[in-house]
Amino acid sequence: MEKVAKFLKEAGTYFLATVDGDQPRVRPFGTINIFDGKIYIQTGKVKAVSKQLHANPKAEICAFKDGTWLRVSGELIEDDRREARESMLNAYPDLRNMYSEDDGNTEVFYIKNATATFSSFTAAPETIEF
Repeated sequence: MEKVAKFLKEAGTYFLATVDGDQPRVRPFGTINIFDGKIYIQTGKVKAVSKQLHANPKAEICAFKDGTWLRVSGELIEDDRREARESMLNAYPDLRNMYSEDDGNTEVFYIKNATATFSSFTAAPETIEF
């Protein structure tokens, strides 16, 4: 799990895919944080991505760095604890210009039942489950 989080942080931007009815939706993200032994992402409750994840928690993350790409599939589960939101905002202090732990909008999700696969054109794929 730590290897996955490290790769995503170093990539800087990753892409999160969700489902909106029968339409896939993909957008760039940049927040990754380990808290309470799980990988978390952050968004705002007012955003379409939040509504999509609450309707269907299945999602996939994809990132590319130095000739290697990573795909992480699983479920994104909301963690409504203040401590989880605070941990994310402490890891990304620039977000405090737009979010706070108690604003009613900040939302964090952890990845559950994850399968992460590292791939490249020069090496055999490596799969990690967590």
